[in-house]
Amino acid sequence: MSRPWNLPEREATPEAAALSRRQWLKRAGIIGGGTALTGAGGLAWWLKQAPDEEVLAAGGVANPGVAYPAKRHPKFDELDRPLTEEAAAARYCNFYEFSSGKSVWQVVGPFQITPWKLEVTGLVAKPRTFDMDDLLKFFPLEERLYRHRCVEAWAMAVPWTGLPLAALLRAVEPLPGAKYVRFVSFNKPEEAPRLRNVSLPWPYNEGLTLAEATNELAFLATGMYGHPLLKQHGAPVRLVVPWKYGFKSGKSLEKIELTDKQPATFWNTLAPHEYDFQANVNPDVPHPRWSQKTERMLGTGDVRPTQHFNGYGEWVGGLYS
Repeated sequence: MSRPWNLPEREATPEAAALSRRQWLKRAGIIGGGTALTGAGGLAWWLKQAPDEEVLAAGGVANPGVAYPAKRHPKFDELDRPLTEEAAAARYCNFYEFSSGKSVWQVVGPFQITPWKLEVTGLVAKPRTFDMDDLLKFFPLEERLYRHRCVEAWAMAVPWTGLPLAALLRAVEPLPGAKYVRFVSFNKPEEAPRLRNVSLPWPYNEGLTLAEATNELAFLATGMYGHPLLKQHGAPVRLVVPWKYGFKSGKSLEKIELTDKQPATFWNTLAPHEYDFQANVNPDVPHPRWSQKTERMLGTGDVRPTQHFNGYGEWVGGLYS
């Protein structure tokens, strides 16, 4: 079925096809004219660009083994924009356990992602703790092309690899009283320096309604660009909720808990006037400090109009009044 956001794969930018540094700067307006801005400030980080190979190697890609690359899901095999170059996505991202800046790749080296366990507990009939081998063994992986929209007004288009969150939740059998799903990230202060800041509500935590969590789009990602996740992207397993702002997609998850009460979440606890629990992408609701009408694509600087629900209203519009 043709959809308004679909783009033939032949038009997607190959992972290796990158703009040169000067080409990107010129297009973004950082040289030869004004300064390209996102909602949260400038893109001057590109001026301190390291070689792509260095940025990607810092994330510590593990041996992909037999699980990668995974077969692409036919419903999510096209987008309305080229895929973001992998190095651009790896160079500029948020991971607050490590840094309040964007060059997270520079500080994730000490982070140990093996072995790793993911506990699924709470209001379920069959609580279980999975290691990464379990996830790969019991849940077939698939690749999906999704748009990603940050609340800071930058965006990217990503080939994620992983499993539907609904499949994992079905395996533990939610009890009738379960209404929400709480996601809890890792807590290793010896490996992630900002976790030592006791004034912040660590560990990072997020939440969805059970209806959102079991929606077809909700995804647990274990990889991207055809291989396991880099550390700066939330290795070894993270949440991907493409119709919501990116801060809803918790990284490096250690626990998923089903509950009957709406959970507190990291950003909603810190700044409820700026980051609500629902956090659906909506161009008509501005952030208190910037507009959400447009978004800027990482790597190219292209400015696009923001789509309601990030363009996924067909799947999720019925979840909300």
